[in-house]
Amino acid sequence: MRTPVLTALPPETGPWLEIDTAAQQLSVWRGRERQWTCEVSTGANGTGEAEGSGATPLGWHYIRVAIGAGNPPGSVYRGRRPTGEVYSGALAVEYPGRDWILTRILWLCGLEPGRNRGGNVDSQRRYIYLHGTPPSEPMGVARSHGCVRVRDDDLLALFDIAAPGTPVWLHD
Repeated sequence: MRTPVLTALPPETGPWLEIDTAAQQLSVWRGRERQWTCEVSTGANGTGEAEGSGATPLGWHYIRVAIGAGNPPGSVYRGRRPTGEVYSGALAVEYPGRDWILTRILWLCGLEPGRNRGGNVDSQRRYIYLHGTPPSEPMGVARSHGCVRVRDDDLLALFDIAAPGTPVWLHD
């Protein structure tokens, strides 16, 4: 994996992701050509970089780690490890307050020192991910705890396209 360089973003070739928090949309780009777009759900507390804010951080990031290859859709994660459970309505009833992290995890790392990297604004240390969510959760509405929630089908497609090192631009 090669860490992207800020001065070379967005890349002229290759995949990168754009997350528009105002529109609650994620776009997959290849160079200067948009490939597809899907709805997402970002932080209910808006945008912001501070530790403990529950807000979605802005700026350039990259996918540091991709977690969950080979696990079934709906796999439940806690602490970035699969629990062995697969999400269901019965499981939701059993754990009504759980913030569900499902299917796959694309863990983000900030690229902008002082903005989203280092100190109390570090996206990776804040555990900011793109991850799956239950089908009952709305997309296109800011409802997460700071992460970017994505529908399973879209997340599985992203997982195949956006390998570690893929740049991600979050903006409002």
